[in-house]
Amino acid sequence: MKSDDGHSHLALGIDIGGTFTDFVAYDHASGCVRTLKVLSTPADPAQAVLAGVRDLPLRALAPHAGHTIVHGSTVATNALLERKGARTAFVTTRGIRDVLQIGRQTRRKLYDWFSGSVPALVSPELCLEVQERLDHHGQVLTPLEMQSLPTLLSVLRKSRVESVALSLLFSFVNPEHERRIGHYLRQAGFFVTLSHELIPEFREFERASTTVVNAYVSPTLNRYLGTLDRAFAGIAFHIMQSNGGRIQVAQARQEGVRSLLSGPAGGVVGAAYIGKLAGCSQLITFDMGGTSTDVAVVNGTLRVTSESVVGGMPIRVPMLDIHTVGAGGGSLARVDAGGALRVGPDSAGADPGPACYGRGGRTATVTDANAILGRVPSTGLLGGRLPLDLDAAHQAMAGLVRAWVPDSADPAVTHEEAALGIVQVINAEMERAIRVISVERGHDPGDYVLLSFGGAGGVHACELARALTIGRVLVPLSASTLSALGMLVADVFLDYVQTVMRSGDLPFEELERRFAPLVARAHDDLAIQKVPPQAQQIHCELDIRYRGQSFDLTVPFSPAFHAAFHEQHARRYGYRNEGADLEIVNLRVRAMGHVTPPRMEAQPLGRADSSDAVRETRRLILPSGPCPVPFFDRRALQPGHHLSGPAVIVQDDTTTLLLETDRACVDAWHNLLITIGEPCA
Repeated sequence: MKSDDGHSHLALGIDIGGTFTDFVAYDHASGCVRTLKVLSTPADPAQAVLAGVRDLPLRALAPHAGHTIVHGSTVATNALLERKGARTAFVTTRGIRDVLQIGRQTRRKLYDWFSGSVPALVSPELCLEVQERLDHHGQVLTPLEMQSLPTLLSVLRKSRVESVALSLLFSFVNPEHERRIGHYLRQAGFFVTLSHELIPEFREFERASTTVVNAYVSPTLNRYLGTLDRAFAGIAFHIMQSNGGRIQVAQARQEGVRSLLSGPAGGVVGAAYIGKLAGCSQLITFDMGGTSTDVAVVNGTLRVTSESVVGGMPIRVPMLDIHTVGAGGGSLARVDAGGALRVGPDSAGADPGPACYGRGGRTATVTDANAILGRVPSTGLLGGRLPLDLDAAHQAMAGLVRAWVPDSADPAVTHEEAALGIVQVINAEMERAIRVISVERGHDPGDYVLLSFGGAGGVHACELARALTIGRVLVPLSASTLSALGMLVADVFLDYVQTVMRSGDLPFEELERRFAPLVARAHDDLAIQKVPPQAQQIHCELDIRYRGQSFDLTVPFSPAFHAAFHEQHARRYGYRNEGADLEIVNLRVRAMGHVTPPRMEAQPLGRADSSDAVRETRRLILPSGPCPVPFFDRRALQPGHHLSGPAVIVQDDTTTLLLETDRACVDAWHNLLITIGEPCA
C-alpha cells in the first residue's frame, strides 16, 4: 500500500515496560517488520520513546497521513501504583462525601486481622459536597444551588487542586446537575471528570472510585501524551486501551483510566493473533518482562471484565481479564526476617537495573541468577549492545549469600545454588499467578498451550509448563516485543454502558429502542476515530441477574437472551431457575473498527536437522546439575527444524531454555513449538 506521493505507509507499535521500551515497525508495502528495544527512562518515559523512534533502522518517520503509531504506556499505571497522580478533589451530593472511605466495608484478606483497607486517593478534607439531590428515577428532590459554586471554587483553589472528580447520586439517570457543575469548573480551568460521561451506571462506590482514578491519573498522562502528540504531529497517533482496542490520542488524554493496563492488553492481543496463526485457540498467555509478569486465558476470544481492581482501586471500565504479579527479570532477591529467600515484588527497573547490566545495581535479581547459571548469552543482551558484567552479578549474589547464612558453620551456599533458589522462588510465584486465572476459575491448564513472551519469559516457560502439567509451549519469533506487535493488530474498540434496571419481561422491541441512542453514539464515535462504515461492527449485550441477586452476568442481546442467561448461569454457578424473575441491569454496546493487521506469510517446512544453527556449547547449571548445552541462533533456525533439550535458543532480545526431556520444532510462522517431556528421574 502506497500513498499518492509514492511513499509506503508505516505502522509503529510502541510499548513502555518497567525495564525496556519496545518498538515494532511494519512497512505495509514491503511487509517488512523491524524491532528495537531500548532501556526505559522512568524519570521521563518520553525520552526512551523519542530516542527509539530516532534509532529505528528505517527512514525518518516524517509527518504523513498514511503513517500510524499505536502506543501502550505505563504512565497512568505508575501514577496510580506509586500514588504520584494529580492533586485531586472529589465532589459529590451532600451527605455521601465519605463514600470513598467507606467503600464496601469488605476485608481484602478475609483471615488477616491486620490487613487494613487501601487508603483512598482523595483525602477526606478534599471530599467536598454540593447541595442537590435526585431520586432513583432522576427526578429532582433538591434543586442544585448554583450560588454555592463560587464557594466550592474558592476551596478548590486554596487547596491547590489540579483535577476534580464529580460523581453525583443518580447522575447516570439524569446528568443535568453534574453537567452544569462540570461546565462551571472547566470554565475555571480545572481538569474535570464527570461520572456520567465516563461510566453512567449504578453502584455508587465503584462509579465514584472509577471517576476519581480517572481524575487522578489523566492530567499526568495528558502531559506525557501531549509531548508525544506534538512530536508526532501529522501522524495518526493511537493509544492502546485496557480492553484490547485502540483509540485516538485525544480521547486517551481525557480518559486515562481506560489505558491503565494498555501494555499487558497489547500482549494478550498479540498472543491471540499469533496463537490463531499457529492453530492454537486455547491459550494461557505468559508475559514475563523486567518488572512484572502478566497472565491471561484465551478461549478463542479475549475475556473482558468490568470488575477489575488496580492498585487496590475498583475500576468499572471494561478491561481484559489479566492477572499481574511483581515477578520479572529485575525482581530483587532478599532474605526475610525468618531467614527465607524472597524474590520481588520490588524491582531494579531500568535504572540501575540488574547488577549484570553494569549500571550500578548491587542487589541480586532474577536476571543475575540466570546469568550466573549460564542461561544468558555470553555476548550480552540486545545483540551485544548491553554486555554482561558477570563480576557484578557474582558480587550481588555474594551479598545475598552472606545475608542468607551469615553465621553458619556449614559450607557456604554457592552462588550457583543461590541462583537456582532464586529461579525456583520466582517460578513458584508465577505458577501461583497462572493457577489464579486457570485452576481457580475452573480451567484445566493441561487443556491449554502456554504462549510465552516478554524478554524474560522463554527462560522460565518450560519449567512452569512442567509444574502445571501443560504439554506444549509456544514461543513466537517476536516474543520479546509481542506487546508492541499486539498494538499493531489491535482493532478500534469503544465501550458504552447505561443502567436501566428493568424487568426481564421488557419486550424485545422496547430494548431495541433503548439501545438505539447508544448505537447511534457508537457510529458517530467510530466516524471520529476515522473508521470507514464497511469496517464498523456493533455488538449489543445485556447485564442480567435473577431478581434479588447482587451481581449480574453479561449475555449477547438477541431474542433468545433469556435462554442465554440461564445457560450461562448454569455454566458459571452450577444451577439455573427458569421460573425465576429476571432483571435487566445494564445495556452494553461495544463498537469495533476493524484494522488491517501486518501481513504474515506461512513458510514451507524444510529439513529437520538444525545442527547448522548451533553457535557454541557452554556449561549450564540445570536443576539436575551442570552439563554442556548447545546454544542455537534463533535467526538460523528455519521452519521444519527440530531440536532436543537441553538447549538454549538465543535471540538478540530474549532467550529460550529447553530442559533435558523437552523437544521443539519451528513451525511455518517461525514459532518455536515445544513439547514438554516427563521430568528426568
